[in-house]
Order: sequence, then structure tokens, then C-alpha cells
Amino acid sequence: MKIIVTGGAGFIGSHVVRSLLGEGEGHEVTVIDDFNDFYDPAIKRANVASFASFSSPVEVAEIDLRDWEAVRCIFEKIQPNAVIHLAARAGVRPSIADPKLYIDTNITGTFHVLEAARLSGCHKIIFASSSSVYGLGKTVPFREDLPILQSLSPYAATKIAGEQLCGNYVNLHGMRIACLRFFTVYGPGQRPDLAIHSFTDAIENGRPIKQFGDGSTRRDYTYIDDIVQGVLGALSYVDGEGPLFEIFNLGENETTTLAKLIASIEKALGKKAIIERLPEQKGDMPLTAADITKARTLLGYAPHTPIREGIPKFVAWYRELHGTGKARNSGA
Repeated sequence: MKIIVTGGAGFIGSHVVRSLLGEGEGHEVTVIDDFNDFYDPAIKRANVASFASFSSPVEVAEIDLRDWEAVRCIFEKIQPNAVIHLAARAGVRPSIADPKLYIDTNITGTFHVLEAARLSGCHKIIFASSSSVYGLGKTVPFREDLPILQSLSPYAATKIAGEQLCGNYVNLHGMRIACLRFFTVYGPGQRPDLAIHSFTDAIENGRPIKQFGDGSTRRDYTYIDDIVQGVLGALSYVDGEGPLFEIFNLGENETTTLAKLIASIEKALGKKAIIERLPEQKGDMPLTAADITKARTLLGYAPHTPIREGIPKFVAWYRELHGTGKARNSGA
């Protein structure tokens, strides 16, 4: 299968690409990424360099999804069978600071991907959405059929808009699309700006960490291997005979408070955090919790890395990357 992976040089995308290459099914993968400076582009280039260890070559197209002609041309050239659309400007707080960038990239960019796919004859799409779309949802855990009444950030709004565009293309053009709502993904290779990575780096090096709020906010932290399994399940789903449009939660089905998360990182590192307590941030959700019944049933999704196992794995990766020794055994 010829597959385009947008954002394939990033954290989740590079894991997905490596899994596709390792499946042994002869996939031809093209990565579209703009290597922007939201975080150090050298990290993305190192991710791409890792693809060389596989026998199947990967074409890398350095393209900004806002550039319609560039997107159209690469789709016309590749003629993909499927698209895994992971590329986006990410993060709640940065979206508040620069909403136009997020709207232009995440909404217009998604439209460009869908339209280029349509013109090239590709009807199988996976769209990366986010748990942030649930906003202040009162029914917990969050189910995919809950009404979305109010999002809390421009980032969340762009993801809702992306889902709606996908629905349009299903209705108007007969595409087969799965929208995946990711719940706080972490693991080896996680972006350095995200909480688990930034907390680990700060605690390891004796710097204070910023704790927004009283530590009671809860997240459904999801390990990267489980997310990748869900993405590949969705790829099989859109390649099958089910309904043309579905939305799936991909979470760990377990919530952890911010305070407990910090304690878990401390335990894995064997070091205490220096905590700078700050007010809660506008746009942040007080709780995310995934009902994954639908993904279990239709995608065969089966997450198997709870936070108590995932944090020590992440810390071990971090210390290996930085040559700072071994993580302590944190137990079960």
C-alpha cells in the first residue's frame, strides 16, 4: 500500500512510520513535514534518519500544508492508497498565543490534504484529532457520541473543524475516514515541550518545574506504542467494509492526577522535584478520560502500558538518550 504520513517526522508520526516499515507488508511510505521550529528541527531530522535502518525507502517531502500547490503536486505524484494525517500545530497554550497560525495550519492544511487526496483518487484517510475537543464535558468517561458544546482553546476548535471537514468529504465524495481522538500521548521521542518530557528534564537537572493549579487536574496519559497500535487498527478499518465515517477515542482508560504524575517521575528518577506553583492556565481541561469501548470493538484496540509502567520506560529512554545513567526500578 502507498501511504502518505503527514507529520511523519514528528513524535507520533515517526513511530507510525517505523511501525509501517516494520510490518513487512511492502508499504511504500511518503512523509510530508515542514520541519518547523516549534521545537528543535534537528530532533525531527534525527527521526527521519532512523528510517534508513529499514529496507524500504521513505520519500520525505518538506512541505508546509498551507501551500496548496505543493500539497496537490505531491499527492498527484505519489497517488497514495491511504493517508495518515497527523501534521498539525499542536498545543493548547501556544494556540492561545497565535490562533491565526493554528487556524491556517490545522484547518486550511487539513482541507488541502482532503482535497488533494480526492483529486488523486485516494479515499482512505485517518485524521488525528484530540481529546481537547471535549472541553468541559460533564459525562465521564468521554464517549465519541457526546455532544461537543464548548471547546476551551483555538487548538481544540481546529480539531473539531478538522473532524467536520472529514465528515463533509465522506458525505460529498464517498471517502472512508477514521478520526482518532488522542489522549495525552507520551513515550520515547516525546516532544521536549510536553509535560512528562519537560518535567523529567527539569527534575533530572535540578531545575524547578511549573505546576499549574493545585495538582488535582487529571489526564488519561496514553503510551506511544498503544497509540500506534490504534492508528494501525484504524488503517485496517478504513481499508475494510465498515461505515464510511467513524470517530474513535484512543486513550489508556485510566486517569492520573498531575500531582501523582510528578510523584511517578520523581520515583523513576530517584530525585525530588522543585515545584513552582502557578495559577491554572486558561484553555487547559480539568479532566480527560477516554471511553475506549468503540475502539476496542471496531479497531481491536488494546492498550497495555499503564502509567506506572510507561513512566519508568520513558525515564529509561531519556537517560539513555542523555547518557545520565539508569532509571531506578519503580515497581508495579
